[in-house]
Amino acid sequence: MSLLADLQNINLSDSTEKIIAEYIWIGGSGNDLRSKARTLSGPVTGPAQLPKWNYDGSSTGQAPGEDSEVILYPQAIFKDPFRGGDNILVMCDAYTPGGEPIPTNKRFNAAKIFSHPEVTAEEPWYGIEQEYTLLQKDVNWPLGWPVGGFPGPQGIIYCGIGADKAFGRDIVDSHYKACLYAGINISGINGEVMPGQWEFQVGPAVGISAGDELWVARYILERITEIAGVVVSFDPKPIKGDWNGAGAHTNYSTKSMRNTGGYDVIKKAIEKLGLRHKEHISAYGEGNERRLTGRHETADINTFCWGVANRGASIRVGRDTEKEGKGYFEDRRPASNMDPIVVTSMIAETTILWKP
Repeated sequence: MSLLADLQNINLSDSTEKIIAEYIWIGGSGNDLRSKARTLSGPVTGPAQLPKWNYDGSSTGQAPGEDSEVILYPQAIFKDPFRGGDNILVMCDAYTPGGEPIPTNKRFNAAKIFSHPEVTAEEPWYGIEQEYTLLQKDVNWPLGWPVGGFPGPQGIIYCGIGADKAFGRDIVDSHYKACLYAGINISGINGEVMPGQWEFQVGPAVGISAGDELWVARYILERITEIAGVVVSFDPKPIKGDWNGAGAHTNYSTKSMRNTGGYDVIKKAIEKLGLRHKEHISAYGEGNERRLTGRHETADINTFCWGVANRGASIRVGRDTEKEGKGYFEDRRPASNMDPIVVTSMIAETTILWKP
């Protein structure tokens, strides 16, 4: 008799040319990922070869019951690390049957920003540091923490090793390799300051691909924690008190910033970001006011400031950038539950297109 694991690992190419495509989209909350699978007649090389599909938007908070059909438009494809072979993951955005983007489709407007000639000429690069917390499933408490209690003070955990410091490394490493297999430009991982908290980085990625890759990296992480019986939280302050929150620091540069004289361009871009601080904060994630307190390596949510090598600032410029007179900067304000499509496109719009 075959074991369940044997059936899950069947190589379809031994018996058929057909493949499985897992269509992924963002649900009505703006943070919940949904997916369903369909069979295709053979391998594909790009999203343009894929059919549109539909789903019941009344069950995701995106359409009324009397007119519930929402249409999925494939936008990016990745290799499927769960099924292997030629099977794929498909990142989609959502439209009405008449072809209008639904209100929760943030990708549509972002694509217009990233396709603007001034933006494409600047080739915006992003590197996103996604922090998250692993929780024990039945008690909703961080992995490795005593139930109802607290571990020792944070700090010794950061990039730590050992059974008393690194909780969930098997999940983290599985996610790392699965993202590389999928074709996501994941550039690293590390244990974070709070026990049970981890980080992965996606980038450098150009334009809208940064958002697509981060969403699919989150999807893969959610699937792996599902298998492991652990819950992943993107809450920006999962534990109250003297514990670090979770962010999604967004590193950014344009061609002008990366070239000679780029430091002056960086300073002008930071000045623009300061002028639109409130607008950015309102789009940088839910519950961010619990994280951006001026403590635990954050700037106060109501204050905009920047500095070189300052992790307590809204915007941090690296020492190498200052020394070389060109490079990139880090926007430290986005929360861990931010929409990367919204954040990346908004940074490009403010720094490149917006004329104060």
